[in-house]
Amino acid sequence: MKKLIKHFYITIILIFVLQAVLLTYLFGSFYVKSAEDEKRNGMSNIAGQAAMIENYMNRGGDTLLLAADSVEFLLQNGADKEEILQYLLTETTEMQGRFDENFTGVYGYLNDNYIDGSGWEPPEDYEPTERDWYKEAMKAGGNMVLSAPYVDAQTGQIIVSFTKQLSDHKSVIALDIVLNEVQSIVGQMSVADSGYSFIVDGNGLVIAHSDPAEIGKNYVEDEEKIKFISGLRIIKSGSFEMELGGEKCTVFTDKIVGNWNVAYVVNNAALFRQIRIQILIGGLLSALIYSLIVLFCLFSVRRIREAQKSEQESMDQLRRMNMNIIRSLATTIDAKDRYTSGHSQRVADYAVRLARKLGKSEETQRILFYAGLLHDVGKISVDGEVINKPGKLTEEEFDQIRIHPVSGYHILRDIHNDPRIGEGAKYHHEHFDGSGYPSGLAGEDIPEVARIIAVADAYDAMASDRSYRKMLSQNVIRSEFEKSMGTQFDPEIARAMLEIIDEDVQYELRQGDEGVHNILVVDDEKEILQEVITILADMENICLRYAATKQETMEMLEDFEFALILLDPSLSDTDGFALYETIRERYDTPVIIMTENKSMDIIRKVEELKIDDYMIKPLQPAIFRESIRGILQRSDAHLEV
Repeated sequence: MKKLIKHFYITIILIFVLQAVLLTYLFGSFYVKSAEDEKRNGMSNIAGQAAMIENYMNRGGDTLLLAADSVEFLLQNGADKEEILQYLLTETTEMQGRFDENFTGVYGYLNDNYIDGSGWEPPEDYEPTERDWYKEAMKAGGNMVLSAPYVDAQTGQIIVSFTKQLSDHKSVIALDIVLNEVQSIVGQMSVADSGYSFIVDGNGLVIAHSDPAEIGKNYVEDEEKIKFISGLRIIKSGSFEMELGGEKCTVFTDKIVGNWNVAYVVNNAALFRQIRIQILIGGLLSALIYSLIVLFCLFSVRRIREAQKSEQESMDQLRRMNMNIIRSLATTIDAKDRYTSGHSQRVADYAVRLARKLGKSEETQRILFYAGLLHDVGKISVDGEVINKPGKLTEEEFDQIRIHPVSGYHILRDIHNDPRIGEGAKYHHEHFDGSGYPSGLAGEDIPEVARIIAVADAYDAMASDRSYRKMLSQNVIRSEFEKSMGTQFDPEIARAMLEIIDEDVQYELRQGDEGVHNILVVDDEKEILQEVITILADMENICLRYAATKQETMEMLEDFEFALILLDPSLSDTDGFALYETIRERYDTPVIIMTENKSMDIIRKVEELKIDDYMIKPLQPAIFRESIRGILQRSDAHLEV
């Protein structure tokens, strides 16, 4: 019996599952198809409206071209100002009869005279050649150009001008069009009997809008609509979804005359209302049957999501751990050589720049970044006195330097599974002509990652101070790369480096000056302040500032940028841990707690609040200095790609 009941439940569950899958597929297919139909209908509507606007504006362009040809003929046959004026008056009257009064008139600067077919007489100080319509036509040469729309100061109407330079290269003929008809077309647009439509030009100016109050606004200057305008420029013709005013909307857009965009914005709730109502009815009916299986599925999904979340957190933790290992190695490498502070970070940065210049994939860029950071990891095995020796190295000392690529290769094989990182370390001192070390490889036998690191490494060596010289000028560096193409460096990669040098007009790609680190000491005991001053007296590039109360601390943080805060948790006017939480709400500055409390409670508190470190009073100078040095080095490192 129990077995039958079990089979029964299994059968019921299977039936429910199959029916749920079937209904889900049907509802999903129905929604997708219906949504596509709605969007297709929306695009059809806007395409039709766009075509109407395009045709309307093309009338103006065609009219101007015809008028330009006629005026050219009159000018070439010696017509005087009166004959040309009479033609423009006649053409303006006929044009308004053929189209509408929005075609305000044909005018121009012809044979050094301003002639207006609408009968307008300009004031004495009117200089046609200083007007935008004339300047734009001159810039376009003999091509017809549509001017940027502008708002008439007197009428508030949006006006555009078609202009064309004539064959004498100084005469220009133009036609103004008031966009009232365009506004009328825009006002008639509708998708799902909801939403609004508008036209913007390439500069974000609203030319027409279903809400007349919006006409003349510049959406590029509206912070909320900048992303909206960017979407129009990217899509050009089609539809996309975005949030506007806190609601998800679909935007239909099409490119029309010049660089204008006509757009229709409709709330998704309105656009898909009927579809959703039909699906809702079907869903409610189905829910009565499938409530049990839904509950089961929800429970299962919850468990799966929890498992996925746990797995993702583990992966993120692993990535952070790997990055911290790389960060620590790079910092250790640079700390060992006092003449090349930040060298690994800069080489990594230059390698990524080269990879981008060479069109490499993001994955390759990431590997090059890691390879650049770790290319000198083998120097860990080299005697520090040899690395920092200011004079010429002996042959034995240089042998120690020459083995660091091999040492680095074997170190990296055990900490990263991508062989290219180890190859970057091992072969970055190989030369393209085969004269390098450790293996004497040549040409493309040298792994590409190493050829790129070699160029980045050499550039930083020349763009940084060394024990035996100051950094070189850009011209000297450029000359060295030109001379070493095909000998020391891969020519293609060297040329990419030359392009980067040429683009770096201000010579920003070089070893920077070490800045001063501001450190804020928050303690109301003068003896501790003096102790900190004494311990840190020998550390370079440090400026100490002091605060004894919460108010003084917050004022200091507002006035200065600090690299580190040394905080006593037992201040007389406030709890130091509460002050830490207040600081953390506004600043991410690293904090070291200085306390006399050695209990496990203080350790747990530091871990709970994620405080960077803590020191026990009285302070131990060597430990105190090393903790500060480590935090400052970590703050200075920017090791993300």
